[in-house]
Amino acid sequence: MADKPVSASGFQYTLSNLKPVESRAITLTFPDGARREFPRHTTGLDIAKGISPSLAKRTVAMALDGTLTDLADPIERDATIEFVNRDDPRALELIRHDCAHVLAEAVQSLWPGTQVTIGPVIENGFYYDFFRNEPFTPEDFDAIEKKMREIIARDAPFTKEIWTRDQTKQVFKDKGELFKVELVDAIPEDQTIRIYKQGDWFDLCRGPHMTSTGKVGNAFKLMKVAGAYWRGDSNNPMLTRIYGTAFAKQDDLDAYLKQLEEAEKRDHRRLGRELDLFHFQEEGPGVVFWHPKGWTMFQALVAYMRRRLAGDYDEVNAPQILDKELWETSGHWGWYRENMFAAQSAGEEAEDKRWFVLKPMNCPGHVQIFKHGLKSYRDLPLRLAEFGIVHRYEASGAMHGLMRVRGFTQDDAHVFCTEEQLAEECLKINELILSTYSDFDFGDIVVKLSTRPEKRVGTDEMWDHAERVMATVLSQIEAQSGGRIKTAINPGEGAFYGPKFEYVLRDAIGRDWQCGTTQVDFNLPERFGAFYIDADGSKKPPVMVHRAICGSMERFLGILIEHYAGNFPLWLAPTQAVVTTITSEGDEYAKKVLAAARRAGLRTEIDLRNEKINYKVREHSLAKIPALLVVGKKEAEQHTVSIRRLGSERQQVMPLNEALKALVEEATPPDVRRLRDLA
Repeated sequence: MADKPVSASGFQYTLSNLKPVESRAITLTFPDGARREFPRHTTGLDIAKGISPSLAKRTVAMALDGTLTDLADPIERDATIEFVNRDDPRALELIRHDCAHVLAEAVQSLWPGTQVTIGPVIENGFYYDFFRNEPFTPEDFDAIEKKMREIIARDAPFTKEIWTRDQTKQVFKDKGELFKVELVDAIPEDQTIRIYKQGDWFDLCRGPHMTSTGKVGNAFKLMKVAGAYWRGDSNNPMLTRIYGTAFAKQDDLDAYLKQLEEAEKRDHRRLGRELDLFHFQEEGPGVVFWHPKGWTMFQALVAYMRRRLAGDYDEVNAPQILDKELWETSGHWGWYRENMFAAQSAGEEAEDKRWFVLKPMNCPGHVQIFKHGLKSYRDLPLRLAEFGIVHRYEASGAMHGLMRVRGFTQDDAHVFCTEEQLAEECLKINELILSTYSDFDFGDIVVKLSTRPEKRVGTDEMWDHAERVMATVLSQIEAQSGGRIKTAINPGEGAFYGPKFEYVLRDAIGRDWQCGTTQVDFNLPERFGAFYIDADGSKKPPVMVHRAICGSMERFLGILIEHYAGNFPLWLAPTQAVVTTITSEGDEYAKKVLAAARRAGLRTEIDLRNEKINYKVREHSLAKIPALLVVGKKEAEQHTVSIRRLGSERQQVMPLNEALKALVEEATPPDVRRLRDLA
């Protein structure tokens, strides 16, 4: 630290020998563990300047006890302090927040009279809602971005002022900013009104912000416009929402835009149409209409999962619709009612008029199966699996192709075990989940432990025990992977009945997807009175472990479509090969090749159209057919085929039997090949 006098709020001190004039001082702890006393009301900027001018120049905010704060804020208490520069990952949210303010100033500068409403940071960017008689369009972006760069280049400092409630409302009312007046009324009385200024422009904002508009930089881009009702209410005025994104570096922005471009090409909804896999329609909102090719893939995925469970799990099937009373006992009716579909039976007699629920979960049904017949500790662990169709209400605006639907299939399983068996069962589940993801070419995995939420059932002792076991298992998962699997903690994100592991996988273009879960439940078996007879003859409720690998099979298939960009591994492809002819002279031989390929178990089609071969090759390539078996007069005479693989201009001529043998080997699912190789 520099050993020179620094002025802070009227106090003189040196960093090596701090003796503030004011008797009351605060103690700040720095990242290296050093502790120093400072006068109360000293700002972060004063301290940074006192350490070194270069530090003050590159610092954009400070973190007090881990919370980001304006650098110019006076510090009133003892705290740990960190100086945050623009390249710190924590500064990214500030960059985007500041960029939203720059956007708002640019819009009002270009179109006076436009009212600004709210402009929060969101995942991967920010947005700002505006009220204007004529909505904005993407054609306005060039002018707005140009003005934003001018504001950034001006490098006006962000300054914060505390205003009274009445003053704030009057100022915004005089400006014609009626939405802001309404926002002031919505701020709780015990909260201060903060106004952030950047030059002459200002806005109502909680903060924090960086030190000046220049710190935003030019790695930003406006992305799209959309309509949005004020405060999400269709009875309120329609606003124009402008979305944008911003990064610390241009390279990061370029990488993000490239990822978006690639994601658009891979969009499963687009590929679903192009490859004729599935569709949605208004008469069945949120449920999938599977076409033959899509259903073939779905069944291949289910068959794979069935093989993975064979020998360890017993597959069951519980009813699709159950009396409301069962869901009241489980707790779902109280905790999950808004997401459930319920209907009253149409019987004429009073006793027949009962409320039933279309199941949103498989677990209560599995508990009923466990309860049917007396169970001993020798019967445990008992593992029950079901590819159960469930229905959950999703808001219409939240639905998104296969990724978020109202009706879907879960590769669900529930393990009933003793407390002593819990850790071992969680490790077995982990091994199954990780090997499954590996078979689908997902290698970058994070396992997160989600702990007790604020709203929960069960005693603290139950939660303490479950979390201790899960934390131990988490450390073992990391150790056994040799550091290949990353782990993390999600405080407060557990299910209402127990802690859980969440498995987050990263796809081919770097996006993260949360898929598998392992959830410990000490509560549900007890609520239903489920028990087993222990070795000492006493009745004990089993521990119930909820487990899913794909989660929603529909969503997982959507992820796979985008992960592979439609270029599926041969074992998963709906059509594995197409036999096509060069001229009609090869038609009869092509039919024999088709029959041989189908006998070999390959999903094969034939194309005998009287079209040029280059046209047919191009068409089948667009349909992402993995292998074309091209035949003509020469191939018929020699009993060969010319193989052309998707994405390659190269052709390979092979004897028919050899070609089919190679394709059959490649089309063997990875789990079958693995077992065969071990035999």
